[in-house]
Amino acid sequence: MSRSGTEIIIGTRGSELALVQATTTEGLLSAKFSEISISRQIIKTTGDRRTDVSLANVAKAEGTFDKGVFIKELEEALADGSVDIAVHSLKDMPTVIDDRFELAATLERAPVRDVLLTKQAGGLSALKAGAKVGTSSVRRAKQIEFLRPDLVLVDLRGNVPTRIEKLAQGDDYDAILLAEAGLVRLGFISEFPESDEEIVAASAPVFCTRLAEDIFFPAAGQGAIGLEIRKGDARSLDIARSIGHAETWIKITAEREFLRLLDGGCHTPVGVYSHLTDSQIHLHARVFPETGGKPKIGSATDSDPIQAALKLFQSLK
Repeated sequence: MSRSGTEIIIGTRGSELALVQATTTEGLLSAKFSEISISRQIIKTTGDRRTDVSLANVAKAEGTFDKGVFIKELEEALADGSVDIAVHSLKDMPTVIDDRFELAATLERAPVRDVLLTKQAGGLSALKAGAKVGTSSVRRAKQIEFLRPDLVLVDLRGNVPTRIEKLAQGDDYDAILLAEAGLVRLGFISEFPESDEEIVAASAPVFCTRLAEDIFFPAAGQGAIGLEIRKGDARSLDIARSIGHAETWIKITAEREFLRLLDGGCHTPVGVYSHLTDSQIHLHARVFPETGGKPKIGSATDSDPIQAALKLFQSLK
């Protein structure tokens, strides 16, 4: 379905974070294309509907990958022409995308770290043995097990504000893990912290500790907003790329290629992060075997993101 040159429709999930990301995208498009009318279609995904069970069980029930539960319906809207650009949290996207679609661009990346929210000050080291830590991410769970095997992992679902309130008000969690990017975008914490530990606004005090990337490895693509289009839609491709961020694109290209080489985009618990120095991209990874055991670690540097990913894959030990 082709659209006139004066209209474009953005597709997004309906969570508070997704709507903030859609608003950011729309703002960039409006500044770039004042002549184009931009509208929004909110789409409820399988992952949004099924918050009663873990993501892994939702995926099994729906016959899709873990990450696919947050993009399936958005891709269906792309396929039937209901929307022109789907806005995603990039870490929710599978490494290999359906041949009918393509990742056209990424916006400038927000902070990539994971954040530990606790009821008591002191961060990870202050949690008592047996403390209950909530997360829906296998990657985060595996890293907690690696760093603090004495803690208890508990499944945690819901949008960001809901998860924070579950910690603040209930007894099911002593701590929870979230992405720094989401907390910054929703205004719970500032992008540039004034202290090592902050208090998050909630119905009861919640303390925030940002976990350094080299201690608690983020997900590939974490903090990035991805713009997905129909493959072959030249107009949407040009529009999306016009607001893309080149440095972020280099980083996520390397990170996602590494996942592809691992064949671990959806199930294998993988932490990977990158940084650029001059013309070089530096990659670091921690990969947990699905069967359990100690993680493999690796690092690599190259001027080409694809070659850097290959070197990182080959460096795992």
